[in-house]
Amino acid sequence: MGAAPQARRTRVTARARDLRFDAGSLSLNLVATVGRRPVGPVERMGDAERLAAWCRGVGLTPAPGYAADALLRALHSVRDAAYDIASSLLDGHHPSPASVDLVNALAAGEPPAPRLELTADGLRPAPGSDLLTEDALLSAVARDLITLVSDESRRKRLTMCASEVCRMLYLNPASGRPRQWCSMRRCGNTAKAAAHRRRRAATDGNRP
Repeated sequence: MGAAPQARRTRVTARARDLRFDAGSLSLNLVATVGRRPVGPVERMGDAERLAAWCRGVGLTPAPGYAADALLRALHSVRDAAYDIASSLLDGHHPSPASVDLVNALAAGEPPAPRLELTADGLRPAPGSDLLTEDALLSAVARDLITLVSDESRRKRLTMCASEVCRMLYLNPASGRPRQWCSMRRCGNTAKAAAHRRRRAATDGNRP
């Protein structure tokens, strides 16, 4: 008997490990920290350094002294729940009750109230008012996901990249032409190049 056929493998490049900040929402940007889910998941936020880079990219600032390992584990958990819930809007599966319970529990935490400070030069945001506790940061992600699910106009814009390798979840723009790929510069160009190669191969194969 011959060996069983192996699944097609794709090379994991540095670009495949890039953090993505173009999914259209905070919670979907978190979901995008795992790439290539259908063909072999690529972890893009696996350590404290990448966690800090992601927080900077989405504009969240953890308060000094936060426990990076604990926050990373918590974000990984809510990431899985967010993917389960968001993808259910596209394929119709029932998300796990544990996913829904986790998101609801995290969203119950109160985000910090913004504060103003009056100075000799006028009003400005109070120093440190943008710093988030770990619970507040997780709450921000969970609340964003709930807003996405609850807002019909945003739900209608939720889509999945047409690339079989990528399958990133993202929001199409509110106006203009819907995107077929998560990014024209990434999956769009790759798909167009592959289609061109197929057409060229077909043409060459038909030549006498």
